Formats: sequence, structure tokens, C-alpha cells
Amino acid sequence: MTTSATPSAAPKVAVAGSGYWGKNLVRNFYKLGALGAICEPSSAGQALAREIAPDVPIYNRFEEVLENPNIDAVVIATPAVTHAALSRQALLAGKDVFCEKPLALNYREADGLVQLAREQGRILMVGHILEYHPAVMQLRGLVDSGELGQIRYLYSHRLNLGKIRREENILWSFAPHDIAVILRLLGEELPFQVIAHGGSYIQPNIADVTMTQLAFDNGVSAHIFVSWLNPFKEQKLVVVGSRKMAVFDDVAKTLMLYDQRVDIREGEPVPIKGEGIEVPFSADEPLKLECEALLDAIKTRQPPITDGASGLRVLKVLQAAQRSLITNGQTILLPME
Repeated sequence: MTTSATPSAAPKVAVAGSGYWGKNLVRNFYKLGALGAICEPSSAGQALAREIAPDVPIYNRFEEVLENPNIDAVVIATPAVTHAALSRQALLAGKDVFCEKPLALNYREADGLVQLAREQGRILMVGHILEYHPAVMQLRGLVDSGELGQIRYLYSHRLNLGKIRREENILWSFAPHDIAVILRLLGEELPFQVIAHGGSYIQPNIADVTMTQLAFDNGVSAHIFVSWLNPFKEQKLVVVGSRKMAVFDDVAKTLMLYDQRVDIREGEPVPIKGEGIEVPFSADEPLKLECEALLDAIKTRQPPITDGASGLRVLKVLQAAQRSLITNGQTILLPME
């Protein structure tokens, strides 16, 4: 087994995949002075990587990265179907791992990776970037402080025209972001029930639009609507509390807090409509913060918030939603094997 160098003040990572999303990881780790290598077999990907990081070595084979003792961690930004196998290889080679979502295409594989990381004493991090968005961190603060009161209902819309994928459906491509944030806002609790409906309009058996309903033991419910067949881009998360409501609009780049609720007066529900105020948040790029979280985890050996266990929770919900989707909206109860 090849083991990585002892993490120093400046850990080094290798990014596997410098394509559609990987190039952004290459850019951020390069700017942070932490990019030690790039693994990219395609000539187009290599050319792009050289433009971003001209003095960083590029490997054709993943094994070459794993054999480099100066690489502390491997960042996997390859197609989703390869995530589990490459993560396993890297962990067995003694590397810390940052894997873009999803960690695997089924819960059992992902659970095996979490156990392997624990056995190897390695950091395993999943790329749920929305959890590092400054607005979402502010929203978490509002929820945790009780500013919104008791959370009653959440819904998210993640809609756009494209990017249409062939290896995964819209549920697996878009919904993990919202599932991760909703679970975090609700204290990492899993729903007891998942129902999903959707439609495949472009490619057979690859859903383009899905609506997922989550029900929690504390009475909270959540809806997640995702589509890559929408005439406009919308990325919005609404949190309804007993005292106030909050709306994060990632397209408008705003987090709004509304002093609105429904009170019961003399047995009748009365809407209370107050003004909305904009909650300021840092302009830091979420991906930069996510990359910094990995580097901190490598140095401190403390797991990041989006660790393997976090990825497992999201995958459990995703797998339940997929099962419901392919059974035409059958109710799936958690936990499930």
C-alpha cells in the first residue's frame, strides 16, 4: 500500500477529472497553493488544466496519482458511476478523499467506503457544496438560534434548462444539494417517509423532472422540485417557521427574513404579514470555502461537516426517492436496507 506524506502546513491534493466541474476544483486548489497534481486522460481536459494550472503535473492514469507519496488527498470529479471505485482505490492507497456527490450509486457501496475510511484512518469528504454557501450558513444560524421558531415546512426549487445528463437522472444530479441542506437544517434527522414522482420526456427511463416529498417524525414536511426542462433558472429554498419565514434565492443572491406567520386568535387562524429584511452574508465563493474545509480536515484530522456519514444520510434519502420514483410514487419507509 502506498501511503501519503504526513500532512504539513501545506497539504497537497490531486484532482481527478478537469472537465465540466473538475476545472473549478482545479482552479480553486491551485489558487490555494494546494494543487499537487491533476489526473485527466483526455487531451481536451489536459489542455484546459494547463491553462488553469500551467506548472502542475498532469497524469493520464489514476494509479500514478496514488503512487505519488507527496499527495495527501485525492479529489474525485469524474462521472458518478466511477466515484465508488476510485474512492476505494484512493483510501486503500492511504489517501484522504474528497468525492463529488454522490459518493456512490447505492447505499451499500457508500457505507463500505465510510467503514473503509474509518479503518484506514482517512478523511472522507463528500462534495455537498451548498452546505458551504455563506447564505446557507447564515440560514443555519437563524434556525439554530430559534429566530424562525419551530420549523414547520420547507420546500426547494432547483430548475433550469440543462445540463441534461445521460448517466444519471435529475433526482441524482440536482436533488442531493437540497436534501443535504434540509437534513442539516433539521438536525441531520432522516425522514421516516419518502415519496417521489417524476417524468422522463427526453430519454427513456432517465427522469427529467421529479417532485420528492419528505415526512419527518417531528411533524415537519419538505418538498424538493427539480427539473432540467424549465424555461428559466430558479434555485430557491423556503423555510417556514412558527415565528418567521426565510427565503434563500441563489439566483438573486439574497437571503430574506420575513416577520410573517399564522396566529390562532379566538380559535381562528389569522395571517400576520410583516416586512421582509435582507440578511447579509459573505461574498466568498462556496467552492473555495469547501476546498478550504478539505485542507483544514487534512491538517487537523477532524472530519468536515460533509463527511462520509453526512453523505450516507443523503444517499439513504436519494435511494428511497429513486425506489419510489420507479414504483410510480409508492411510499417508501425509512430505515430501509
